Amino acid sequence: MKNVRQSNINIHKDAWVEINLEHLAQNIQAIKKTIPQGKKMMAIVKADAYGHGAQMLAQTMLASGVDMFGVSSIDEGLDLRQVKIKAPILVVGAVPTWAVETATLNGIAISIFNEAHLKACEETFKRTGIKPRVHVKIDTGMNRIGVRAEEAVEFIQEVNKAKFLSFEGVFTHLAAAEEFEATREQINTWNEIISQIDTKNLLLHIQNTAGTFAYNVDSNMVRVGISLYGLYPDLPTGVNKPKLKQIMSLKGRITNIHELRAGEGVSYGHTFTAYESTRVATIPIGYADGVSRLLSNKIEAEVNGEKIRQIGNITMDQMMFDLGDTEAQVGDVVTLLDEKDLSLDTWAEILGTINYELTCRLKVRLPRVYTR
Repeated sequence: MKNVRQSNINIHKDAWVEINLEHLAQNIQAIKKTIPQGKKMMAIVKADAYGHGAQMLAQTMLASGVDMFGVSSIDEGLDLRQVKIKAPILVVGAVPTWAVETATLNGIAISIFNEAHLKACEETFKRTGIKPRVHVKIDTGMNRIGVRAEEAVEFIQEVNKAKFLSFEGVFTHLAAAEEFEATREQINTWNEIISQIDTKNLLLHIQNTAGTFAYNVDSNMVRVGISLYGLYPDLPTGVNKPKLKQIMSLKGRITNIHELRAGEGVSYGHTFTAYESTRVATIPIGYADGVSRLLSNKIEAEVNGEKIRQIGNITMDQMMFDLGDTEAQVGDVVTLLDEKDLSLDTWAEILGTINYELTCRLKVRLPRVYTR
């Protein structure tokens, strides 16, 4: 029997994203088997858990063995605190100095990497009497944020001496984990820095999802993102990866069926013209829901166990499918994405992008339904 929960949003729409919590739990267990015993796991739930709904997924993640959460902003951390998530949370991105106090008052750790951060932390401690929780971010080659590698040891030593801080961890980010040579350079830089500092009681984390699967690194925590949701990052050739299940499905009910006569076109610009009569179904999903117009005339879906193809330009709110010989009727469910053979990776390949981007797009206005 399938148990269903709904997120607390308007659901008066015949289209929805379905999230399988059982698959999420199974994915976490499969990933944990690839991690050395004793290493902690941070679940990356940035961008509302990559479009899956962080508030709804967090408890399942914790029950499945996740130790803490990584978010991209203080606001995302506050969203988790609002639903009584008490587990450790780290903002892995840069935070504005004026918001350090908010993070501190809510027990959210922040990433620091410059003197301005230290000053903001000191001022927060003076005002609140609470030590800000911090992880030092090192830039070992991503060239995005972080203290430069050659300055890292000195900065970490300064942080370690600061009495107004709760110094919890040191981390960096792999820029090209799919490339062994570039990644080895980053790992060597990391190892050199770590060997020069006092790491007692610190969380040390360098491995992102791809790094978790592909490299054995001197650290005590990994940060796993996209694969929690059943999808894979780019990996080096030959790396064994755990068997995962895509937890996101995309579904919509047929709102209209009409006959398309031979020679008639479909949708704006008539990019599809029928060469023989057929039945056409309309479903209420369009590019405003996160399905790119560039997928027009290029994707398939499934209705009642049979494949159907999308035809005509995808519009803002609707798209059409050629029902062919199927006996589908108004109200039947059309599945555009699932864990079987209607993969987000197929869409990503068509669009020349990555699966991460597509999951984030689908959170725009579609209600989410959670099953187990």
